[in-house]
Amino acid sequence: MTADLPDFLLPAGTPPARAAAAATAPAEAPRADGHVPGEAGLWVFLLGDMTLFGAFFVAFVVQGRADPSGYADGAAALGTTTGGVNTLVLLTSSLLVAYAVRAVREGRSGVARVLLAGTVACGVGFAVLKTGEYAAEVAAGNTPSTSLLFTYWFVLTGIHLFHVAVGLVLLGVVWWRLRAGTAGRVRTTEGAAAYWHMVDLLWLVLFALLYLGFPR
Repeated sequence: MTADLPDFLLPAGTPPARAAAAATAPAEAPRADGHVPGEAGLWVFLLGDMTLFGAFFVAFVVQGRADPSGYADGAAALGTTTGGVNTLVLLTSSLLVAYAVRAVREGRSGVARVLLAGTVACGVGFAVLKTGEYAAEVAAGNTPSTSLLFTYWFVLTGIHLFHVAVGLVLLGVVWWRLRAGTAGRVRTTEGAAAYWHMVDLLWLVLFALLYLGFPR
């Protein structure tokens, strides 16, 4: 009952309502500088995921050396405009999510929600552009069976797009937890941000290999 009263109506000696609420509210343990963000298990998953992509990247490079002209022709057909714009979009999203993590650590949940909304908007924009790029390539007669480069392009970018979708779900969950004031906000935000940074990093490698890796 007393928690609902304004401070000036509380009995003498009772802590102010805000202080009492802060004292009883669930809080996360202090995080030392230099701590590893998120959960340890998350980093095992991220390392395994990046290792799997790394195996695809190695296979792509090895086979590209055996057919450099075919890869170059496929890369020339792709162009770099849409891929370049998507690279800028994802880099912007990583910057926003990094600022969102800092805002959460500083207790500025409202600012963090705005930044996360911007991150999600960038992710959706990436997916829309990528879907349009798929449609344009298919309309131009380029399918996974056109050449080895396009096989890799459709498969790797498709898997990456799935990762983007998963990342958007995670960011949406974090946004909702921040809105609801759920305990564990910092750890959850750090984990989602780490995953999103991995998605960004993988795209940078994909863009370099698929769009820029072989001379025109």
